[in-house]
Amino acid sequence: MRAVIITEFGPPDVLKVEERPKPEYGDNEILIQVKASGVNRPDVIQRQGKYPAPPGAPADIQGLEVAGVIEAVGKNVTAWEQGDHVCALVAGGGYSEYVKVLGTHCLPIPAAFSFTEAAGLPETFLTVWHNVFQRGKLAAGETLLIHGGSSGIGITAIQLAKIRGSRVVVTVGSEEKGQYCLVLGADSYINYKTQDFGDLLKDPGIDVVLDMVGGDYFSKNINILKPDGRLVYINAMKDPVVSLNILQMMRKRLTITGSTLRNREASFKSGLIQDLRQEVWPLLNKESFEPVVYATFSLEEAAMAHQLMESSRHIGKIILVP
Repeated sequence: MRAVIITEFGPPDVLKVEERPKPEYGDNEILIQVKASGVNRPDVIQRQGKYPAPPGAPADIQGLEVAGVIEAVGKNVTAWEQGDHVCALVAGGGYSEYVKVLGTHCLPIPAAFSFTEAAGLPETFLTVWHNVFQRGKLAAGETLLIHGGSSGIGITAIQLAKIRGSRVVVTVGSEEKGQYCLVLGADSYINYKTQDFGDLLKDPGIDVVLDMVGGDYFSKNINILKPDGRLVYINAMKDPVVSLNILQMMRKRLTITGSTLRNREASFKSGLIQDLRQEVWPLLNKESFEPVVYATFSLEEAAMAHQLMESSRHIGKIILVP
């Protein structure tokens, strides 16, 4: 099979296509012929040598989410059959023509979704579901602030929060991105290049903040949260080291939390995927959720996909198509 390989840690041009053997799948696994794979921010960090693959995942082949056709099924897998169309969360190996994955880490492709659209669902939906709704406990009628509203995570969080009856505010880096977030359902946006969300959102305040920035956003997040508010981190691109006024946290009874997904145990991911299939998948159709694919690239163009991801010019998902 063809696969995109990290030939050495460094800039995007270290990514090259090479021939590799098809993965050998186990009794509880399936082999997927990949039709499309999502490109995510952790892929960039792994390519730079700052995010090693977990044990058992390919060390030099990236890709955390795929969509495709089941090629073969392990003997203990009963939920899937050869030929089924699925999207899946993988710990690595998605930038290739074939990938193996536990049968319990797959989801059916929603009706009317293409492979390209479905490839951008697993990583983003699982991240949003766990962090916004399970850890952040966002409820109908509450207000969610999403930093990076036009990212793949952002466009998913906007739409899921609106489907479930919440109000949504986003921060973005351009008016174009802000206007698109409004189209997706956001109630308002703040252009962080020209406006200060810390000043604008103090009154009436925010119930849940989803942050992937860190750094000086931390104190502003704390200031704008309502009493009993929740601050949830999924990344800290600016700076992971911050200063906390503990008394302020105590007075407002704040919850500060966050998580990563890739290094969690397989059983946790299986349970999360089951929750998503029961709670969210029945809601997914083209009328209620718009899968936003900004650009597609071939495997040979993986470096270009990473350059686009690093530029932050995109709105929505970047997809590789073998």
